[in-house]
Amino acid sequence: MTALHSPSLSTPQNQPAQILENIFGYSSFRGEQAEIIDHVIGGGSCCVLMPTGSGKSLCYQIPALCMNGVGIIVSPLIALMDDQVTALRELGVRAAAIHSGLDGRDVQGIYQDLRAGTLDLLYVAPERLMTSDFLNLLDRIPIALFAIDEAHCISQWGHDFRPEYRQIFVLRERFPHIPCIAVTATADDPTRQDIMERLNLPRLFTAGFDRPNIRYEVGSKNSPSRQLLDFLKTRARDESGIVYCLSRKKVEETAKTLQENGYKAMPYHAGLSADVRARHQNKFIKDEGVIMVATIAFGMGINKPDVRFVAHLDMPKNIEAYYQETGRAGRDGLPAVAWMVYGMQDVVLQRQMIEDSDMPEAQKRVVRHKLSCLLNYCETIQCRRKMLLNYFGDEQGACGNCDICLNPPKTIDGTIAAQKLISCVYRTGQMFGAQYVIDVLLGKDDERIQKFGHDKISTFGIGSEYDRTAWQGIVRQLVSQNLLSVNMENHSELMITEQGANFLKNKETIQLRLEEKPKRSREKLAAKASVAAASLSTESDRQLLQLLKDLRLSIAREHNLPPYVIFHDKTLIDMVLIKPKTVDQLSMVHGVGQSKLQKYGAEFLRVICEVI
Repeated sequence: MTALHSPSLSTPQNQPAQILENIFGYSSFRGEQAEIIDHVIGGGSCCVLMPTGSGKSLCYQIPALCMNGVGIIVSPLIALMDDQVTALRELGVRAAAIHSGLDGRDVQGIYQDLRAGTLDLLYVAPERLMTSDFLNLLDRIPIALFAIDEAHCISQWGHDFRPEYRQIFVLRERFPHIPCIAVTATADDPTRQDIMERLNLPRLFTAGFDRPNIRYEVGSKNSPSRQLLDFLKTRARDESGIVYCLSRKKVEETAKTLQENGYKAMPYHAGLSADVRARHQNKFIKDEGVIMVATIAFGMGINKPDVRFVAHLDMPKNIEAYYQETGRAGRDGLPAVAWMVYGMQDVVLQRQMIEDSDMPEAQKRVVRHKLSCLLNYCETIQCRRKMLLNYFGDEQGACGNCDICLNPPKTIDGTIAAQKLISCVYRTGQMFGAQYVIDVLLGKDDERIQKFGHDKISTFGIGSEYDRTAWQGIVRQLVSQNLLSVNMENHSELMITEQGANFLKNKETIQLRLEEKPKRSREKLAAKASVAAASLSTESDRQLLQLLKDLRLSIAREHNLPPYVIFHDKTLIDMVLIKPKTVDQLSMVHGVGQSKLQKYGAEFLRVICEVI
């Protein structure tokens, strides 16, 4: 039995570089891909951390194609499996997936292919993988490797923990000589250590977390629907994007608002029927210019490379979730934006959800810390990318591609403002929320303030040097720096922390960002060119790109495929720049492998030659 499962080394005609070029259409490996692939082909197991869109899948797909036997890939979602299988089959790879969406006859057909040795890659959900029938079948077939996709689901410290993933360690015990590769784009240090320990993985490859093509923008929430519409005015109408909201109600309302303003927007949340969700997801994947407004029920497994923006109308639960959700933008490497607005109520709601959960207190402490880290990211006056990457242990200087770097905020010596605010919280008895305390600082003529006698205290009216917007920003920053806390159990009242008391007692100093009321531009924004078109310098090249995109869409609809499965935007741009006239020249274009060259090459060459 052991001999049956022993991996075989690649043959000369099946070398990784040849597979990369002939099947996937890429001329060279990126980063540590080649080293990881050689490690796995040599029989080694490992954990791989790579940012979304950097080619994690190739790190197990290519070894499986080089080695004897089938590659077994554990994947958490049906959409993720089906998307990968569809793309691989277009490349001529013998791939299949087993999940609950298949009937018994389809499953038996795949089992037959496994026994016959006619599959290169099989995607399977962890629940199916751990059944005795499936494990017994694996005992009787040659296996090239095991790959654990979205490996952060294994760890209870991960942001997307799934109990069924915990049983995967059985594979390492049952098949100790089969290489195992666990891949993820989002894992802090405790999570990655947990993954490696549970799967007994001897080596870690870390390719960094930076997504340099994504621009990060964060703003304070005042009128989120209007703010979203203002943001969308800066984007081209034919761009696809995702808008995340915390509640189903907000998803429905936001989708309706976007539709009323002429956008192709659709809602997606767990309250919709499976048929409606599937229909909306299919439209998002296969059409262009569609905006999906969704809860976090949508996203994992969506491999659409041309998502040009991800917007958050509510703050996510932690930095890992934020990084993964924003990472769904710009997977093709072209420019994309991660845009978010948040307010103090977001923090209160997230903390309330933590306290109301039934997780153990030790885990609650970890989750609270993760939320605080995200709050610090939102309120930072430093480069956002630097802070984001530092969280994952990835050092980098200022990026020049976030809102802080591009438009540095106005900062002030906030010592006196902080002293005033904390003192006002104290003198009002630590019994009121932020808006009430700000009203007292501004000296508002208010019946409630007079009723409690707070118009007579020393802090009444001492904050007139700043407006309400500025004070709201100061409150959030003091909460993010743990000088103040919010009591979720009693009307979100502000309370002074031990650190806040020490701040006053020790007369410490603090730098703060000065929040200013946003000025709305009344100028009509000019129509924006799509990111792909804007990357070309001449009008004739942009017209050729549009013709190629039209052809791609036509072929995709004919074969009932997502357009990006035919060719990515980046491949079409390269066709425009290179302007190949022959099949050989087209084969040199980024992303054009032999299978796609044979299927579609003649049609794309015809369009190019007609134009040039």
